[in-house]
Amino acid sequence: MIPRYTRPEMAAIWSPATKFRIMFDIEAHACDQMALLGVVPKEAAKAIWERAPKVYDEAAIARIDEIERVTKHDVIAFLTYVAEQVGEEARFLHQGMTSSDVNDTCFAVQLVRASDILIADMGRVLAVLKARAFETKDMVCIGRSHGIHAEPTTMGLKFARWYAEMERGLKRLKQAKEEVGTCAISGAVGTFANIDPSVEEYVAQKMGLAIEPVSTQIIPRDRHAFFFATLAVIASSMENIATEIRHLQRTEVLEAEEHFSKGQKGSSAMPHKRNPILSENLCGLARIVRSAVVPALENVALWHERDISHSSVERMIAPDATVTLDFALNRLAGLIENLVVYPERMRKNMEQLGGLMYSQRVLLALTQHGVSREDAYQYVQRNAMKAWEEGKDFLAELQSDADVTKALSVQQLRALFDFAYHTRHVDTIFTRVFSQG
Repeated sequence: MIPRYTRPEMAAIWSPATKFRIMFDIEAHACDQMALLGVVPKEAAKAIWERAPKVYDEAAIARIDEIERVTKHDVIAFLTYVAEQVGEEARFLHQGMTSSDVNDTCFAVQLVRASDILIADMGRVLAVLKARAFETKDMVCIGRSHGIHAEPTTMGLKFARWYAEMERGLKRLKQAKEEVGTCAISGAVGTFANIDPSVEEYVAQKMGLAIEPVSTQIIPRDRHAFFFATLAVIASSMENIATEIRHLQRTEVLEAEEHFSKGQKGSSAMPHKRNPILSENLCGLARIVRSAVVPALENVALWHERDISHSSVERMIAPDATVTLDFALNRLAGLIENLVVYPERMRKNMEQLGGLMYSQRVLLALTQHGVSREDAYQYVQRNAMKAWEEGKDFLAELQSDADVTKALSVQQLRALFDFAYHTRHVDTIFTRVFSQG
């Protein structure tokens, strides 16, 4: 995590202060249930809540780090510090528990909280995409395949497509949140040998988690692999949008452009430059989020009931992936909200190839008037190539082609050159996309 790409709310989830507070809550809730079972004196459970630190400030974190330098064990260092604050009753902490019970359950809480922020971020992105979609629903532009002019579409359909894609991402994210939101308080190798299963149930309820059915000594890492893969898919969808905007802002296209604010500079060398820096930045940030996927997948295969080869990986990828995606989604929302569109340029670009965008409609009309598809394709293509290579007007060439006019009159040909034909089902598509929201 670096400050440039970090928003405070998400960063706070991964701070030592937050982690230690969650760890304490897990331990103290476990004590409460064990007190109800008679394993721990009720007075001790009460004292632990009352005497333990409520806030883990810089001094507390420094002390825990100091202890860990000796113990070489993070959970023991934490428990030792709490014991220093609580006193004798601290001996009832961690009864029958193992380090992974605390670390994995804490990690689950952090991932759930991070998911909540990302879900809110996705909501903002969807809201601006929807608004821009309806604003530009009937704004006709050329569609492109392989980067080459194809047939007319609308700018609104681009936004609608992005909305549908990000909406799928939101559904996956909510499922991924459920996947990682499990609690494991099952003791060494996960058999509950020294702790009652009701403790796990109680802690899960208090921490807002589900119960892990079989935790061995850790929560299975397929859950986390699914979570990070979901973040990566969302990041890739984000890059999909950003890449299209980068193409639309190219000088030769310039159908849309990132907002260029007063006083902004595009280049240290060339004062005229207005570059798609936000979109380019989003493409780069997407790579960082995706980089977490392979390590997360490799964390799934662990030795027997547990090892800690996954631990160092997760300490890095979890903060980096969630913080980066949080920042990127908010940047994307702002980019879409302020994106400048140029309908006049869209119309000008459609006219560049002299009507070639209607070639399929001419082809189909010829077949419907008795011409074989093979011949129709040949007639249309030879006239299209004149327009492509010599800059001729496509309609004029068709009207002067005897093979074409045998099947279609001049009036019939002219009627085919109407972009409204290509956009007549836009409302149907919008109904499909936005009918739920």
